[in-house]
Amino acid sequence: MLRIAHQRTLSGIRRASTILVGKRAPFLLYGIACLACCAFAQDDQASTGANRAAPASATRAGEIEAERQRKAESLQPEKVKPAERVLNRIEQNEIVERLTCQVTGLCVRFGGLITYSGFALGPEYTNHGLLGGAATFSTSFVGSVHEFYRADAHLNMPQLYDGFAFLDLDAEHLYYPRVDYYGSGPDSRKSGRTAYLLEQSAFQVSPGIRPIDHLRIGALGRYLLTNIGFTNDSRFAPTQEVFTEQTTPGLFAPTDFVQAGAWVQYDTRDNPGGPRSGGNYFAQYARFQDVLRDQFSFNRVDLEVQRYIGFFNHRRVIALRSRVQATQAVSGNQVPFYEQPTLGGPDDLRGFRAFRFYGNASFVNNAEYRWEVFSGLDMALFVDAGQVYNDWHQIGFRHLQTDGGFGFRFNVRNNVFLRIDTGISAEGVYVWFKFGNVF
Repeated sequence: MLRIAHQRTLSGIRRASTILVGKRAPFLLYGIACLACCAFAQDDQASTGANRAAPASATRAGEIEAERQRKAESLQPEKVKPAERVLNRIEQNEIVERLTCQVTGLCVRFGGLITYSGFALGPEYTNHGLLGGAATFSTSFVGSVHEFYRADAHLNMPQLYDGFAFLDLDAEHLYYPRVDYYGSGPDSRKSGRTAYLLEQSAFQVSPGIRPIDHLRIGALGRYLLTNIGFTNDSRFAPTQEVFTEQTTPGLFAPTDFVQAGAWVQYDTRDNPGGPRSGGNYFAQYARFQDVLRDQFSFNRVDLEVQRYIGFFNHRRVIALRSRVQATQAVSGNQVPFYEQPTLGGPDDLRGFRAFRFYGNASFVNNAEYRWEVFSGLDMALFVDAGQVYNDWHQIGFRHLQTDGGFGFRFNVRNNVFLRIDTGISAEGVYVWFKFGNVF
């Protein structure tokens, strides 16, 4: 058909060219006609090829759609590790919030006593709706199997005057039938452990302002009552039978204090319950005035710096802390031993027993490398270095006690609710279970 069409077209062109322009024109027109016929032929072939390819294209699209359907039918949910599944259920059901009393109403509180008090729990009531939501009230009682207990009450108003001011009122009573004591100063011996009974009540008011974001400035007023007695734990020698009033001021003559001071805090942490970036900088000065004996008045300064460096989308964190606590007795007075700064235990030197070191001043540094194992669990490697001193002028980086170790951080919504640390030092290996974050 194509050849017949070409011949008829060419014959017509020859006749027309002969009639119109003579004998030479047909050759020119003949060439033009050939080009036109080739173009027509190519268009016809392309159209025919397109018509022939259409079924193949449609078939290929059908194959792709069928393959997609087969894959969709064979899809299975992502496999979750058993431990991660348990933590996800805990998070979804807000179990930790209920156990740690982060919800309104009555709940059970765990922990909150000193380390070796044994398993401790008790009721806590929290109300976040006082004064139209402007105030929160909480009260709790926690007791342990070894007859340690603590009762407290708190009224917090954090958003007064559109957030510019705040006011905290606190009351607390604690009874610890055993607190370890090894003697004062950096040269105390591990084998010299004794124990005493400590009972204290405190009433505190702390008003303050928030002039700019992250900055808080506050005042502090506190009344502290203290009683020292003989421990009822027969495993340890009573402190009163090993030490004297001269070596351990306040051992036989405890007193009450009126405490007054001021503090400032600049906090840029992204999440105080489990920070992954930012910093926390705190300074406080307080005067403890002996109101009964006029023998134990002293001044105290607390300084602390925390810094958090997050990387790899904040799934890994370097946490750093440095803290100084320094006391200085008023002229003619002494600092009572039960108000001296201490080191040792789950919050500072984790490779040493709790309350291992007492002194008139302390200096501690902590560094941790934390990484996320999976949602709800972080691991940490840490090193600690610190020391106590008889006088704050001796504070420095020489002759520090050191330890290292590893730990686990269990968290809900990035808030650490339980940590387990294993600290290793020249004095042994210690495992600590503690609710809340160390820093």
